Amino acid sequence: MNIAIALRRVGLRTPHRVAIRHDGVETTYADFLDQAGRVANWLRQNGVEPGQRVGILMHNQLEWLVAMMGIWQAGCVLVPYNYLSHPAAIRHATLDADVRWIFTPADDVSRLRDALRGLPAEDRVVSVGRAEGAGSTVTWDEVLSLPTRTDVVPRFDTHDAVLMYTSGSTGNPKGVRQTHRNTVAVSEAAIDVWELTERDHALVSTPLFHVGGLQLISLPTLLTGGEVTLRRWKVREWLEDAAKLRPTFMALVPAMMIDIVNELGGKPFPLNSVRVCAIGGSALPQSRLKALTDVTGIVPVNIYGQTEQSGLSITEPPHEARREGSLGRPLEQIVQIRVIRTSSEQPEDASAGEVGELWVRGDAVTPGYWQLPETNASKFTDGWFRTSDLVRQAPDGYLYYVDRTDDLIISGGENVFPQMVEGHLAACPLIAEVAVIGTPHERLSNQVTAIVVPSRPGVTAQDIAAYCDAEPNLRGLQRPRRIEIVDAIPRTATNKIDRPLLKRTYARTSAIAGQ
Repeated sequence: MNIAIALRRVGLRTPHRVAIRHDGVETTYADFLDQAGRVANWLRQNGVEPGQRVGILMHNQLEWLVAMMGIWQAGCVLVPYNYLSHPAAIRHATLDADVRWIFTPADDVSRLRDALRGLPAEDRVVSVGRAEGAGSTVTWDEVLSLPTRTDVVPRFDTHDAVLMYTSGSTGNPKGVRQTHRNTVAVSEAAIDVWELTERDHALVSTPLFHVGGLQLISLPTLLTGGEVTLRRWKVREWLEDAAKLRPTFMALVPAMMIDIVNELGGKPFPLNSVRVCAIGGSALPQSRLKALTDVTGIVPVNIYGQTEQSGLSITEPPHEARREGSLGRPLEQIVQIRVIRTSSEQPEDASAGEVGELWVRGDAVTPGYWQLPETNASKFTDGWFRTSDLVRQAPDGYLYYVDRTDDLIISGGENVFPQMVEGHLAACPLIAEVAVIGTPHERLSNQVTAIVVPSRPGVTAQDIAAYCDAEPNLRGLQRPRRIEIVDAIPRTATNKIDRPLLKRTYARTSAIAGQ
């Protein structure tokens, strides 16, 4: 069933309750449904057919959720663009998904259209808000000027609801298919395990374009008739909101947790309204977890769930004693797991305590990657999704994360794609050869590190950093924070970059080019 039906049912039951708050403006469930119905009407009147893809390039704001709901109500598939993406990634996702229209803030219309230059989608941009010279073909006000509609285009559980692009360790970003069943199942599991009700209030700073902001926290809250407050991450303002609004439900990535601890500097800042604080996205420094509890009183729960698992498949049970460093237990209502020995040619279950690759299947798990049959064949075995994550399972069923089997860099909770960064660095005339790896970083857990063989003598790390500053595709989390100048890059017998050796060699925090 189309998830929009479930959301409408809640809104019709509690029309006068606050659904979404952003920038001090409160929107009721009745207004949320009304605006979403206008978006759905506009999409249908402009020829967008059920099953076609419609994009959103925004950070956390009211219009993101309204556009999402309208897209689903029209029977379309949501493509959430990472707001921090560089132009090449935006262009790839648009082409790969054949995105028909894209909603974006007026201030971002120019950069979006530059990334889409020459594509049909360049002229299919809806501008949210006002900005001089935005150049969009349609404005948000024009969309909302149409009458609302209340019907929901039918979709089956197996139809895609979201196509969320995520980076692996090789090739272009991959479109992860998330069906209506995936999305509803994970939301229902969160509601169940954390006992969410209409009295809960979620403070959402994790981005909506990720599973951590959308499926993990926003959708479960809306599906219970609760209240969602949206904001972008600014630690001091977040603390002020948390103290003033008294949310009960939130999610953080480790970098956010570290920001809170650093900002408070050991001074008590009680946040006793918080009932559930889910933390995931990368390895969790235990000392910082304790420090967060010491200063705020928040006792975070570890979670695990890739984009391919719709954001949540394992979590610490709320009514059991914490096992330090554990991910918790699988959510058995929506997922089954296996831990498979990596040394065996045929799938063979690892013994208790033995490190192996985590395999998953169930309602939370994607049916596959968009238009990538070879990748699907390699990542699925007899219906089991191979996560590429190494874990060990204790005799009591608790799981402990060990490492990745591939080279994905998770920096500040964001996926960074090493070979894509290498491709953009290779265009620099100062660079003869480059390898990109992740190395430890105090705040971000991992930082992008470029190992560079210069094209001529005298090239410095500062010269490479200056090039990165001028290259749009090497800004943000893609920017190498650490640059090492070397004479040669080690290679394996098959002439591939020896990444394990590089990681061992540079597993120290130094030579950082910019913080």
